[in-house]
Amino acid sequence: MFDLIPLKSYADVYYCFLLFVTLILLMYSKKESLESSINVTFFKLGGILLFISTLLYIGFRPISGTFVDMMTYNKRYVYYQSGGELKLNRDPLFQTFTYLCSKIMSNNWYFFTCGCLYVVPLWWACKRWFKEGAFLAFLMLLGSFSFWAYGTNGIRNGIATSIFMLAISFDRKVIIYGLLYVSYSFHSSMAIPILAYLLALYFANPKYFLSFWFLSIPISLVFGGVLQGLFATMFEDDRTSYLTGEVDESQFSSTGFRWDFLLYSASAVYAGWYYIFKRNYSDKMYNIIYCTYLVANAFWIMVIKANFSNRFAYLSWFMMAIVIVYPLLKKYIINDQYKNMGFIALAYYAFTFIMNFILNKI
Repeated sequence: MFDLIPLKSYADVYYCFLLFVTLILLMYSKKESLESSINVTFFKLGGILLFISTLLYIGFRPISGTFVDMMTYNKRYVYYQSGGELKLNRDPLFQTFTYLCSKIMSNNWYFFTCGCLYVVPLWWACKRWFKEGAFLAFLMLLGSFSFWAYGTNGIRNGIATSIFMLAISFDRKVIIYGLLYVSYSFHSSMAIPILAYLLALYFANPKYFLSFWFLSIPISLVFGGVLQGLFATMFEDDRTSYLTGEVDESQFSSTGFRWDFLLYSASAVYAGWYYIFKRNYSDKMYNIIYCTYLVANAFWIMVIKANFSNRFAYLSWFMMAIVIVYPLLKKYIINDQYKNMGFIALAYYAFTFIMNFILNKI
């Protein structure tokens, strides 16, 4: 559908599109209140258009090595199409899903279906949590640093995190646990945020979780290597080889203790601290979300020096936008709140745009 867009510019077009939408939001936020009729209409129409355009653009992208692991997924899909045996050695539900799709649809429609499983749960979760404010939350999720990469490259991990997000937006435990199981069965690395969520569900005390997050930094600096080996023995998955393998800087630039990524993570930590402790914001669901983020992000900090540690960072980063925006769409907390929402969305997206667009041009 989008074959006319040069592959080398495919992601850049989307980053520029999101910048355009974010600037429009900023313009509207300076003029009108959140409850004004013009903004209610803008949020409804804008949300629908943003949802559809993102779904189509990601779902019907060309099948190309430009998207890295997309070709690995396509190779497995072709294998199943040609009569290959179903492989359930890991991520069994995703493999079953891929196998069944290979019997009834083409490669292009398979990747569109994957796009649906990635984008639809996020939009659904935003609608469940924020109703009319879903557009702003959804825009910030799309503007997250790793959103594009996990929709086009780390596909099954991206789907698993979206299903996780939808799961925790429900109130009924049978639905929550059912979707969490689906999330884990799509990508076993979800054990980390799932365990963090379960811990937060039954002991959501932000003060202690925040202390644990700060403590994880010196622990990583002093005992990082020991912890990588320890965590590698706790999970029976070949993905943990990233934790113990020798760092190869020629293959992955984000090695060593990444203070820049730590500061990025800290933006959500600061936001939660500000809402809860400075503005006395009290919401059980938000406490659970915030504490889940703190635990999952602390795990990444403790293995930050490992190969491909960004893959562990994503297990918390996918929640960052919600951590930052949730209270603002639930309660009046700060002065000129809606006007400042536009600046918050722009500041949040600025990191993504600079890292993934501007720095790639230098």
